Amino acid sequence: MKKVEILFKGFSLTALLLLGATAVEAQEIETTVSADVVNQYIWRGQELGNTGFQPTLGIEYKGLSLTGWGNVGLTDPADTKEFDLTLGYTVGGFNIGICDYWFSAGQDPRGRYFKYDAHGTNHIFEANLGYDFGPVALQWFTNFSGNDYKVSNGKRAYSSYFEISAPFKLATCDWTATAGAVPFGSEAVYGTEKFAVTNLSLRATKDIKITDSFSIPIFGEVIGNPCSQKAYLVFGLTLQP
Repeated sequence: MKKVEILFKGFSLTALLLLGATAVEAQEIETTVSADVVNQYIWRGQELGNTGFQPTLGIEYKGLSLTGWGNVGLTDPADTKEFDLTLGYTVGGFNIGICDYWFSAGQDPRGRYFKYDAHGTNHIFEANLGYDFGPVALQWFTNFSGNDYKVSNGKRAYSSYFEISAPFKLATCDWTATAGAVPFGSEAVYGTEKFAVTNLSLRATKDIKITDSFSIPIFGEVIGNPCSQKAYLVFGLTLQP
């Protein structure tokens, strides 16, 4: 009986330790649930849609994250739907990731999500690398697979984009200034035939307090695209628990 009792106590202690470790790990896992509503969908200086609803769902554990993001038009049924999955890792100021972009329009007229044929998919796969120095952050993005080909000869384009951003505070808002460019021709994705600056933006964010425990972040952004000679004024709000 004593041996059985000792074994039982040992099993109970092990179970408690495992439960404790699981609880600690669960506490370290962060979850993101939110959604933006914007008057225009502008991405890296390009207009991709009108008024849109953009939900986000993500989890993060010790720098490793998996995030789903989407866009659906609210006012124009013709707007392309989008669903992106991003696997990323951040340590210190360094970050690296892979993103799978999917659009309802593309090489597949039926808009099938699970179609990955080289010349018949609506997916684009992109790798990114960056470092946040604090006063400024640098990011580089390159498409390595999927629906990204040169218009002239049909070969893979490896469309790329890089940007530098600088956050700062002014008055009661958080601001971010961004400058982004395409390093070489990308006719299909960025609409450029050579190096071009495609994104100059200034964004301000402020929390609007609703109650003592609930606030809604709102943001406004001025965006200019010197390459296309277009400019946009974007307003949006973020819904989150």
